[in-house]
Amino acid sequence: MKRIAALLMLAWLSSQNAFAFDTFRVADIRIDGLSRIAPGTVFTYLPVERGDMLTADGAEQAIRALYRTGFFNDVTLSRQGDILVVTLQERPSISKVAIRGNKDLKEDDLRKGLKGIGLAEGETFDRLKLDSVQQELTRQYYNRGKYNVSVKTAVVNLDRNRVEVAINIVEGKPAKIKHINIVGNESFKAKAIREDFQSDETNWTSWYSKDDQYSREKMSGDLERLSSFYLDRGYVDFAVDSTQVAMSPDKRKMYVVANITEGEVYTVTDIKLTGDLILKDEDLRKQLSIGSGEIFSRRKVEQSADAITAVLANIGYAFAQVNPLPEVNREKREVGLNFQIVPGQRVYVRRIAFKGNLHTEDEVLRREMRQLEGAWYSQAAIDRSKIRLQRLGFFKNVVVETPAVPGTEDQVDINVTVEEQQSGQFTFGLGYSQVQGLITSIAVQMNNFFGTGDRVGVTLQRSSYLKRYAISYYEPYLTDDGIGLGYDISHRELDSGEANIASYFTNSDAFSTYIGLPLTENGTLNTRLGISQTEITAYPGYTPQRFVDYLAALGNRTFHAWNLELSYARDTRNKYWNPTRGSLQTVSFETTLPGSTVEYFKANYRYSQYFPLTEKLTFLGTVSLGYGGSYSGKYRTVTDEGQDPPVSYEVGARGLPFFENFFAGGSSDVRGFRDNTLGPYDLIDGYRQPLGGAFKTVATAEIIFPTPFVKENDNTTRLSWFVDVGNVFKDYNAFSASDLRASTGLSFSWRAPIGPIVINISRPLRKQDGDDTETIQFSFGPQF
Repeated sequence: MKRIAALLMLAWLSSQNAFAFDTFRVADIRIDGLSRIAPGTVFTYLPVERGDMLTADGAEQAIRALYRTGFFNDVTLSRQGDILVVTLQERPSISKVAIRGNKDLKEDDLRKGLKGIGLAEGETFDRLKLDSVQQELTRQYYNRGKYNVSVKTAVVNLDRNRVEVAINIVEGKPAKIKHINIVGNESFKAKAIREDFQSDETNWTSWYSKDDQYSREKMSGDLERLSSFYLDRGYVDFAVDSTQVAMSPDKRKMYVVANITEGEVYTVTDIKLTGDLILKDEDLRKQLSIGSGEIFSRRKVEQSADAITAVLANIGYAFAQVNPLPEVNREKREVGLNFQIVPGQRVYVRRIAFKGNLHTEDEVLRREMRQLEGAWYSQAAIDRSKIRLQRLGFFKNVVVETPAVPGTEDQVDINVTVEEQQSGQFTFGLGYSQVQGLITSIAVQMNNFFGTGDRVGVTLQRSSYLKRYAISYYEPYLTDDGIGLGYDISHRELDSGEANIASYFTNSDAFSTYIGLPLTENGTLNTRLGISQTEITAYPGYTPQRFVDYLAALGNRTFHAWNLELSYARDTRNKYWNPTRGSLQTVSFETTLPGSTVEYFKANYRYSQYFPLTEKLTFLGTVSLGYGGSYSGKYRTVTDEGQDPPVSYEVGARGLPFFENFFAGGSSDVRGFRDNTLGPYDLIDGYRQPLGGAFKTVATAEIIFPTPFVKENDNTTRLSWFVDVGNVFKDYNAFSASDLRASTGLSFSWRAPIGPIVINISRPLRKQDGDDTETIQFSFGPQF
């Protein structure tokens, strides 16, 4: 109505401002009243030029043309002799747009929308546009269930023909769903029908899930899910007859009623594949998720169409379409299916371009691509390429687009847009963990060294019981086919008694080189060869006697070793940080070579599986096993001169060396128990000294869910509920299920700029007397 009134006013003003005068030839044109707008702009829109004959109708057309620009509040034409005088009153310019009170709608999004309709700083002010903004904002809040919203606008006149526009929003509280009633359901209970609904009645979890907040879009989506529920179970004639939404007088409570007709269950009779099949009929039928005689399911029909489309896309038919056409026989309650296949033109990839990689070299991205330039288009290769890029850990986001090449029907380009993130860090500062205490460190860890994809690390670390200095380098693509080469060199001094481990002191130096060999798309074999020297000092009266005897059997306290390690890793995770699907499986075998002071071996196996439960919930299951032993033992007779008379006895060094033992308990495996305290132990002067063992088993089940108050696509945080089970045993023969410990709790981790932060709140589910438990375990800063 306002716009109609404005048009009527414009027509009246035109008739008033188009004065009655005789037709004359315009010798010149003068513009009066401008202060901000250039005269050239007016002449651009004015449909009159020097030398034109101006009539009354032409004057009206000129006034309308200038009004339509939206620049002027008033336009008047007059005549001084043969000179046309155009007198204008400019509309004010917008000096500032202030938005206050918005929380649900982001200010950046609001300003983009305002700018799109011309309501932004520097633009010409139009009252009609401001009114439409007010109406649109109110509508958007209504869609979010906030019916108490108040959107008020104010315009403040400033000097120099300027205005300040204020948009004041009082969002109010959203209306909450008090009751959802589905009428007409006979075959299924309402609880089963509403299981996938995003909307729900107010319940004890609503404070977190917000599922009781009414939203028109969300409710529309739930009604579509309702239809899908029945159509996926064969109810072809299902219909939502009507919906009623009632609101309480205070606009805070909502009552929803949906009236439905279920209909009858239909079965599938004949399935046909028509059109240009490209592949053999029997090969395409293998992609079908539904068969003759089964109950009709729209979901399975769509899955079948998508599967056939994917098969064709993988051999170059990028724009293939598969249209499932149902043929319904309502008398027999049967549905025939005709999958009409339109493959389109076979397509190949012309060019692959990368955007957004300001630091990372193009080659680092290109070598991860499984789709090649000049090759037939393959959706599977493109999807695989995206996953490999995401797993590098260099990028927050990876977007792949495949636009058609203009003017062609058989070519596409691939545009890969990445958003880089910090892939390494320089840390000089402090950290803390409950085991290591205060940690001072200088660490440089570059996982994408100068944009080459190489990994370089330099660490200098000191804590209450550990000094460590290390340098590492790894080049993942020494050759074009993905063979990698790396080096490690380190020095470590460890006072184990301060680390919840039996008391002794180690001083070790090590160097190793390793090669990574890609065996499959997801699997890599690594070989490592290293040399190390470890000096061990025991504390008489404090070090467990079995460790003292072990050292005595060898006749020295310095260990030299040549180490050989073989490991295999298979990684199918969809992302490097916070994956939601896929698995990571690693198995390793490490042994000392003949000629080493002690000849022993260690084997490790770890398997982690990520499985999406819903769009926001992910299940993570992890199993970890470790086992070690020796190839030979050494025995020696020693004499205890402290006895009178002296006593001689035999000591032995066999099994896994005690300084290579596995340990359990703490934030890295069985949470809720103090680090390294589970398993065998000695009591010395009343103090419990954990010994570790040669066999370790740990299993974890976690449900990962969104972190409250954090952006949905933020991959730097993770919140989960976990159950841990495990322990460490002297050897495999000592394993007993009754000795396993268990705990449960919440875990929060944040990949902060200062280093990873981990907080665990847990309680034991299964423990024994003497176990050292902790309710809260945390650490921050770089941990190596």
